[in-house]
Amino acid sequence: QVQLVESGGGSVQPGGSLRLSCAASRSIFSINYMGWYRQAPGKQRELVAGINSGIVTNYTDSVKGRFTISRNNVKNTVYLQMNSLKPEDTAVYYCNAVLLGGPGTRYDYWGQGTQVTVSS
Repeated sequence: QVQLVESGGGSVQPGGSLRLSCAASRSIFSINYMGWYRQAPGKQRELVAGINSGIVTNYTDSVKGRFTISRNNVKNTVYLQMNSLKPEDTAVYYCNAVLLGGPGTRYDYWGQGTQVTVSS
């Protein structure tokens, strides 16, 4: 089991920055993969950025060069630094943690979501 608590959302003008935080209830060393997803009104939830238990990261094309995912293993926290924000980044952002079980088995855990609004 993993509990995830997000923070850091808010409203910002285009071109601005926000940093989201996701605090986990257990050591993130033991979590196989952590990611940030977002869901805009009327759209499907999409993966924005992810990081494995090491340092390998991945990003959706629309945020490459603007967003950075990182982890603090001491604080059991994953961050999403978002720069040069655009109105199309407006969404509810969710933290996700994946634990791998036996072959073909994975367990997904989600935070409650935090709203990010980019508007002038």
